[in-house]
Amino acid sequence: MRKKMVIKTLAAVIAGGFITMGFNGDVAEAATVNTQVSAQAQNINPYGLVYRGAITQNVKGKVNIRPVEYEVEGIRVAANLYLPADYDETSSKTYAAVTVAHPNGGSKEQVAGLYAQRLAELGYIAVAADARYQGASGGEPRLRDYPSNRIEDISGMVDYLSTLKKVDKSRIGSLGICGGGGYTLAAAQTDKRIKAVATLSMFNSGRVRRNGFQDADVQGIQKRLQRAAEAREKELTGEIVYEGFLPPNSTDEQLRAKMAELPENTLYRDGIEYYGLSHRHPNATGSYTTESFMKLMAFDVEDRMDLINQPLLMIAGEKADTLYMTKDAFAKASGTNNKEVYLIEGASHIRTYWVPEYVDKAVKKLDAFFKKNL
Repeated sequence: MRKKMVIKTLAAVIAGGFITMGFNGDVAEAATVNTQVSAQAQNINPYGLVYRGAITQNVKGKVNIRPVEYEVEGIRVAANLYLPADYDETSSKTYAAVTVAHPNGGSKEQVAGLYAQRLAELGYIAVAADARYQGASGGEPRLRDYPSNRIEDISGMVDYLSTLKKVDKSRIGSLGICGGGGYTLAAAQTDKRIKAVATLSMFNSGRVRRNGFQDADVQGIQKRLQRAAEAREKELTGEIVYEGFLPPNSTDEQLRAKMAELPENTLYRDGIEYYGLSHRHPNATGSYTTESFMKLMAFDVEDRMDLINQPLLMIAGEKADTLYMTKDAFAKASGTNNKEVYLIEGASHIRTYWVPEYVDKAVKKLDAFFKKNL
């Protein structure tokens, strides 16, 4: 029997790092993640991809995509493997490879897929996977967001790449985007099979859930923890409570109205536009279980940044309201001298996901970084 799903929200305020919208009550059908790509998404693209320039068919001599599955800790992971244009199973050539971790609330068919495809165009084998409990991957309850799971998901991508005979296991790198960037940094702290680590618009999920966005709600820490404890208690009776920035069953007009309430070029305004309108995907709900706060608030990627001794590249938009997270984590990466922050002029956080000019700059920088270090 399907568990009852409830979103508890406050109207149009930022709390715990998410904009919570004024939608309360039972939204079992609307708020739960789709574990299969919807027919609508498949009509747009046979692989469910929603980014510009996405692969629509596999053509010899061009980058190809393979939907794949594997397990991490006994849970099924759904992923897309991107193969370079010259990929040939019969040749002796091996390739450097890169894992790509998607943002919080996102899916592999969005920005993670775009960057994986662009890396494959440059000659890397790349894999973009849905986090467990999210997207098309397995795991119950849906949309659980534990840092330990997300970190293990990245090591799981490394595991998978290591099984491929065409991958040079000594040349595996990792790229993490937004929340996936914070978790990728955490994975690289201990998984030394990752030979070079890069982030794009890094988001320190634990710090934001604990202190509020831009550390603006430190006074609310105990209230959030109490809310998480209450949500966990409700899970015992089968009721799952969610946090999120995309209200269920909203029309495009309602989403645009919410955007109009927020300043331009800010994370949550652009996030509504990206996830709710321009790059909408049924597996990207922008939500996570409220109970996840119990794990999230005890996590902070900055705590062990000194363990990273691999080459490190952190890319961010010059105008991003999340830039403080990249700068603060980078400053604590004392274990490597091979490190750089690269700012994309004029870009905000979400705009690095899709604006062609900004994507091109990020990809060019990533190519130079991985070519040098893998």
